[in-house]
Amino acid sequence: MKYKIAFLLFYTQIFASINNITTFEADFTQTVTDDKKKELHYSGYLIASSPQNAKWTYITPIKKTIYINKFQATIVEPEIEQVIKRKISSNFDFFKIIENAKKIDKNLYLAKYDYTSFTLEVKNNILISISYLDQLENSVKIVFKNQSQNKKIDKNIFIPKYPLDFDIIRD
Repeated sequence: MKYKIAFLLFYTQIFASINNITTFEADFTQTVTDDKKKELHYSGYLIASSPQNAKWTYITPIKKTIYINKFQATIVEPEIEQVIKRKISSNFDFFKIIENAKKIDKNLYLAKYDYTSFTLEVKNNILISISYLDQLENSVKIVFKNQSQNKKIDKNIFIPKYPLDFDIIRD
């Protein structure tokens, strides 16, 4: 589920600038709050390039990297020496989400996809945060810092890298 969330969030965040973002890089903090107000905090770094490439590097509380392309999500978990590879439906069109998102306030936009509503905060055409309720009704907020847009990115960064002796799980 986390790979789907990361995948959805990446493509939803491209929408925030509305001005043809082709790449996006940022540090992020992700807070997941359950119905009892218990919070989990994650942090890391995101690098993404259109049309459908992303690399989410989680640093805390555990190290994990999620590689996303048009057809597959690859989750590399070095602490348990495991790689999960999942196919992504080829008709999963995130840019339709972007095209259909609507401004709801000065710096807020609403994007809907797969029965989920995403609230995007944008300032000066820079994505600040994304908030939504996940499938378990947890409140999720991802805040971006040190954002950079439209810089040249080597596409090789989106090729999953992991030791060959890791267990590979295919879904």
